[in-house]
This record gives sequence, structure tokens and C-alpha cells, in this order.
Amino acid sequence: MRHFDLSPLYRSTVGFDRVFSLLDQATSPDGITYPPYNIERTDENAYRITVAVAGFAEPDLAIEVKETTLTISGEKKSSSEAAKAELLHQGIAARAFVRRFQLADHVQVTGASLENGLLHVDLVREVPEAKKPRIIPIAANSQTKVLETNAA
Repeated sequence: MRHFDLSPLYRSTVGFDRVFSLLDQATSPDGITYPPYNIERTDENAYRITVAVAGFAEPDLAIEVKETTLTISGEKKSSSEAAKAELLHQGIAARAFVRRFQLADHVQVTGASLENGLLHVDLVREVPEAKKPRIIPIAANSQTKVLETNAA
């Protein structure tokens, strides 16, 4: 049993639609395995998605960020040279693809590069000052004590 019915939660909550959609997507069987990719943490607030796009050139690839969804797509443009060649064996997949990644709040795409058949997309999490933990002074008996909190 890999599918959970979240409909009872929809009736009793307001504003959690995005969370339930993410849970639904995470538990649904996704048979898409092309192209392979890695997600790595490069720093405390920096990430990198690396997608293997062998055979694709920069004009064949598109990266789009819309709200909290990062979409990487590729479509090989047909060339007259490839049409003339007779393939005896085709082991390099150059088929069109679309990969979607859900980004957390405050995660921004900072850049992308293509080198050696790998597309690198750099991401950084920039939490606004208003959302960061603060130290609140506690006043008691005319002495000020500082309460320190650690962010999880």
C-alpha cells in the first residue's frame, strides 16, 4: 500500500493545500528515471542539482522557475547531419525530457552551467531577517538577561 488518502485532512484544514500536494506527489509511484540527476548540499544554505544531459547543447535546454517549482526540460533540435547518418546502434538517449523539482520557501536559483554533459543548477536558501530567530532580552530585578535560541 503506497497511496494514502489525504481527503479527510482537506475537510478540516485551511491553507495546507501545498503541503498535501507535496505529500501526494512524494508517495505516488513515479516511473520517470531519465535523465538521472543528483541533489547535493554544497554549504549550509546552498544546494546544487546536477542533471546528466549528454548530447544536449545549451540551446536544447530550458530552465524555468515558477513560484516554488523548478522545471528543467530538454528537447534535441533535429539536425540535417543526423538525418543523413544511418544508425546501426543507438545507445545514447537524446529524447525529450522534463524534470520538476519542488523548492522550499526562500530557495532561489542563483545560476546554471553546462560542462562535460552535466547541467549544474545552483540554489541558495535566503531566509529574510524577519523570519530568522531573534534573541529576546529578559528583564528581571533590574538586570537584563539574554535568552539564546538555536535554530533547528
